[in-house]
Amino acid sequence: MSDAGASLRAQEQLSVGQVAQRGDVSVSALHFYERQGLIFSSRTSGNQRRYPRSVLRRVAVIRAAQRAGIPLSLVRGVFAELPDHGVPTQQDWQRLSEHWQSELDARIAALQKLRGSLGGCIGCGCLSLAECGFVNPDDQVADLGPGARVFDGIDRDE
Repeated sequence: MSDAGASLRAQEQLSVGQVAQRGDVSVSALHFYERQGLIFSSRTSGNQRRYPRSVLRRVAVIRAAQRAGIPLSLVRGVFAELPDHGVPTQQDWQRLSEHWQSELDARIAALQKLRGSLGGCIGCGCLSLAECGFVNPDDQVADLGPGARVFDGIDRDE
């Protein structure tokens, strides 16, 4: 495709239905993403939403982030550094991925810890984390506060 053809294609406006179908998301999800400031649209003279073709990449990134458990607030923060209109460059997307590197590394470590510990916990049959000698001997974690502290990556010896 020529440069002119690629430029016209990048400027192409898509309906909400087209974006929903191509992005494999519901129309209500697109409206939610727009209210959250993750994507943007313009309006036709008939008051119909139109999205730039580049929004498809943003939707793909949002969906990938959601599958990885990255909160939308973090996605919004990173998207704030991208150009609102026009197509983000390769360098823009590289910066975005670098922002998420530490977040993903922390999530991977937490999941690995959970994978390594959960089988023993479920398999032992005690059914009580307060009494579990494997995960929480003498209920040591109770003083650290509510939640799954052992699986959240908090060390008992801190």
